[in-house]
Amino acid sequence: MSLLPFPATTAAPEAGEMQGIVPRAPQTLEETGLPSTFLVELVAKTMFQLGLTKLTELSAQLRLAGTVIEGICQFMRREMLLEVTRRGQHEADVEFDLTQAGRARAIDWLTRSSYVGAAPVPLDVYTERVRAQSVTKQAITVDQVRAAFADQIIPGQLLDLVGTAVNSGRPLLLYGPAGSGKTYLAELMHRLVTGAIAVPHAIFVHGEVIRLFDAQYHHPIATGETTQAALDNRQRPDARWVLCERPCVVSGGELTLEMLDLSFDHRAGYYEAPPHFKANNGLFIVDDLGRQVITPHQLMNRWIVPMDRRHDHLMLRNGGKFTIPFDMVLVFASNLRPAQLEDAAFLRRLGHKIAVDAVSQDEYAQIFERACAAEGIEHDEVAFRKLLRDYHAPQGRALLACYPRDLLHLIASRARFMGITAELSPELLDWAWRTYFGNEALIETASESGSRT
Repeated sequence: MSLLPFPATTAAPEAGEMQGIVPRAPQTLEETGLPSTFLVELVAKTMFQLGLTKLTELSAQLRLAGTVIEGICQFMRREMLLEVTRRGQHEADVEFDLTQAGRARAIDWLTRSSYVGAAPVPLDVYTERVRAQSVTKQAITVDQVRAAFADQIIPGQLLDLVGTAVNSGRPLLLYGPAGSGKTYLAELMHRLVTGAIAVPHAIFVHGEVIRLFDAQYHHPIATGETTQAALDNRQRPDARWVLCERPCVVSGGELTLEMLDLSFDHRAGYYEAPPHFKANNGLFIVDDLGRQVITPHQLMNRWIVPMDRRHDHLMLRNGGKFTIPFDMVLVFASNLRPAQLEDAAFLRRLGHKIAVDAVSQDEYAQIFERACAAEGIEHDEVAFRKLLRDYHAPQGRALLACYPRDLLHLIASRARFMGITAELSPELLDWAWRTYFGNEALIETASESGSRT
């Protein structure tokens, strides 16, 4: 499988389409779905910690309409937490400051939680939005799959299996030897999980804030629209949400059971969402299944309900439990064959088990030629035949998709070091092969010797 840059998958939606994806901005405190006490705390903490005094500044920081911020500030004035320090010609020019009592309360609130970001959205609103933009609502056709992978060298039968698996919405397993391209193929599946979705900056659950938006996984889509500073802009989208591409989250050998639960930052006083929470409406890849600190059996016990019912249960530090959607294309990639996983319940819940093995000689030749172009090495058909005849065949090396890229990268690196032209000379090819497989051969020899003693 060739290693080419991913093409852009999601175009910026039109203004009308964006309104259908991102909820409308709330114009009153009640429409935010948040308790007034929480919003008062958030405004006070923001003013104290960031030194913001204007309605427009607070509106931009908390991602709430000016009408909402104004209502909160008026309430805080009545409670003697806030005072007007300057009046302008327009309401947006009014400046506020915390009173002494307001500062004392802000300090107290900050000791419990220092969160001063965008106002969160209620859990039920988030759940409804995830269901509305569910990844299972995408219908993928054969033509779409072949168009999405047109620049790749992947057997047609494998493409059909992958497309069908993504279309089903059920978890799938990609298995095969190391270097066969399982992980790369899994990440390429992001091309099939397309479209714009709305992702909130944070979620509000039982009085707690859970930060959800993560720039590592959630890539905003530029809409070309400019945020208006007017206090009352009833048509604008809710700025607490970010218009994003569907996420692709990859977890490898570092995955632990603890990572699948909420992470509470004791210094900040709020939670960070686990990776599968952030993957909602997108793609979640568990790479190198079987090499994690936890066993596949432990992982499956943790996810047996989410995989079946498409929701997961999380717990807050105070013992409060709540349910989140488990809406994603879930992909496991492993060097283990299905029978080696030794968990019948897990295997039943994997809707698709797809083998990713060695490629054909023709496909290997195409991959090799593309890898030459990527490294700036002139392709040599004679050298390629020598690689097959004198190296692969005698040693019984399968034609795995990773070999051309790795071998040619070694040749290019060696040539730069030696100050010579990178080419498929017998010397450089032999050096690259021995360097790439030399240690492996020594390990195999040592293993055989040990087994005989």
